[in-house]
Amino acid sequence: MSIQPILVIGATGKTGARVAAKLERKGLPVRRGARRSETPFDWDDPQTWAPILRGVSKAYVTYFPDLAFPGAVEKLEAFTNVAKDAGLEHMVLLSGRGEHFAGLGEEVVRNSGLGFTIVRSAWFAQNFSEGYLRDPILGGVLPMPGGDVVEPIIDIDDIADVVVAALTEDGHMGERYEVTGPRLMTFAEMAEVLSNALGRPIQHVPITFEDFHANVAAAGDEFVADVFTKIARETLDGRNAHIADGVERALGRKPRDFAEFAQSAMTAGAWSSAA
Repeated sequence: MSIQPILVIGATGKTGARVAAKLERKGLPVRRGARRSETPFDWDDPQTWAPILRGVSKAYVTYFPDLAFPGAVEKLEAFTNVAKDAGLEHMVLLSGRGEHFAGLGEEVVRNSGLGFTIVRSAWFAQNFSEGYLRDPILGGVLPMPGGDVVEPIIDIDDIADVVVAALTEDGHMGERYEVTGPRLMTFAEMAEVLSNALGRPIQHVPITFEDFHANVAAAGDEFVADVFTKIARETLDGRNAHIADGVERALGRKPRDFAEFAQSAMTAGAWSSAA
């Protein structure tokens, strides 16, 4: 008897790509959900939803680019209805810590009638190595708003491990795992860790939220900058200045430290052009 594939929505994203790869390393079949995947998926095209859900009972779901985007919660609710009709039994949702609209998305999934696991994540460490902060770091600076606010930044590989556990092991249904790194850090402290890993100075440059908006807009577009700046204003106010135990509860181990992430990323060539 063939094993049903596990659906990964957002399979080309930071977490989705890792989840898909980890599942395949376990010998499990994966159906990738992305605009250019074999069976295309597009949040903006509901006609693509039912075909990709056909024949799957488990799914990891991320909303690109973020649940804070206008219309995201409504689309997620519509998607859960299609998923329930298609016979999906277990949805693992990636959510954002301290984000109002992410919380609304969580409630949509909780009330959908589907089996669920919610993974509520802190700020991604990989924003420094794969995201919009990589280029500034190559230039020797870490420009961030928020002053001396502290964040328990998390390695995405820990998020992926929690998701894979939720999809493949018993005991995770109905859980909400709030996942963070093991320590609280200011952006200046993160810059110091990055300096040690890269072997050259990385300076934290405090900026305004207006400057943050301009930087994100220059790297992407104005609309994305609007939403990401709204999230930054919302979450970089100290509300997330505490460590959570989601990684330990889900995996029985502590999360990876930011210094371990930085060294691994450097070894893997994440900032190779800085050499």
